Amino acid sequence: MQEGSFRCDANVSVRPRGREKFGTRAEIKNLNSFRFVEKAVHYEVARQIELLESGGTVVQETRLYDSDKDETRSMRSKEEANDYRYFPDPDLLPVQIDESFIDAVRATLPELPDDKAARFARDFGLSAYDAGVLSASRELGAYFEAAAAQLGATHAKLAANWVMGELSSALNRDNVEIKESRVSPGQLSGLLERIVDQTISGKIAKEVFEAMWSEGKSADAIIEAKGLKQITDSGAIEGVIDAVIAANPKQLADYRSARRNCSVSSSGR
Repeated sequence: MQEGSFRCDANVSVRPRGREKFGTRAEIKNLNSFRFVEKAVHYEVARQIELLESGGTVVQETRLYDSDKDETRSMRSKEEANDYRYFPDPDLLPVQIDESFIDAVRATLPELPDDKAARFARDFGLSAYDAGVLSASRELGAYFEAAAAQLGATHAKLAANWVMGELSSALNRDNVEIKESRVSPGQLSGLLERIVDQTISGKIAKEVFEAMWSEGKSADAIIEAKGLKQITDSGAIEGVIDAVIAANPKQLADYRSARRNCSVSSSGR
């Protein structure tokens, strides 16, 4: 396949349930990828079943697969199986797969993208678009889920926005895979917790994130070092205002004088 020279033929025949013998087979020639083998066989199986159920007969023939139309079409007919040079391969044993084996294999499969997207939408209240983006790769989904688990389902949308926004932007900018992210899911959650509890604003959080990305420190360490905590206590804010006013009496007098002059001028009109 690495040389672009992969070619194979697929022989397809069907039988009604309960019958032991398969019906007339059709040969699909010159398939050049595993994906086309799968698509061609699925189409041909459906074609033969529909033909038999409508009262028709499967003709022994060679068919070609048209990948543009996703269908097989007749190439040439064969009257006898001998024309195909069929013979049993002595090195290939019959393969019989029972339901218990299928169930065992199915149990080992990871969560599939569609299932993950549905779960993200259901458990975290995400939109279909957001859930689809976050489940597009296993690594991205795992990162988001780890961050959201620490932050809490209530704020999962915030985590989703940051993973799809600031984090993905940094990864793309520096050409870094998410498994090599310089900010771990736990560190991102720590930053988002400071937004939730209003220690910092969303705008300041972006500045903190860039520092975390470049310095490898936690959000709390950077917030403390840079003095980025925002004051949300109205009493504390009023105290700061009173202190500033008390320390600048001249500016206060000028301000009040300007307001009086503006008031008189307005009345004069």
